[in-house]
Amino acid sequence: MTNDIYTTEDADTLRRLGVLDAKLIRAVRTGCCPHTAIRDDIGANLDAVDELGQDIGQEGVILIESGGDNLTATFSYGLIDRQIFVLDVAGGDKVARKGGPGVTRSDLLVVNKVDLAPMVGADVDRMLADAAEVRDGRPVIPTTVRSGEGVDEVVRWMMAELVLARL
Repeated sequence: MTNDIYTTEDADTLRRLGVLDAKLIRAVRTGCCPHTAIRDDIGANLDAVDELGQDIGQEGVILIESGGDNLTATFSYGLIDRQIFVLDVAGGDKVARKGGPGVTRSDLLVVNKVDLAPMVGADVDRMLADAAEVRDGRPVIPTTVRSGEGVDEVVRWMMAELVLARL
């Protein structure tokens, strides 16, 4: 599921790229800041989760994208079981140090686009160290999704969490 204010842009991109079967992708038009729709007024997302859940059944996994990047973006635990927060290295190495609820409280922090660090003057090692310091032992995984670097580790984390959730 994707969240956008007025468009279906993110969902359309996922369909065009063939990331998933198009029937499994839902676009939620929030009509407001997507972060409000994942944290405060989660009704539209809950409706989409119910609809998608009927299509995929009890064994399925639903991923909800928040839309945009914002250090204050957090999901209501009335909507999700686990939160993965993604930082873009191109935003600068200071972002992890700034913290924010997504960085500090998410179940997994992904630091993506590490390959861009030299081009934007970011120090990935510092970013990872800063993230580790504010996360109180929760995992941090560096990735470059385009090349696949770190993706297997994210998938392993997700699979382990699925096993724990079903015990």
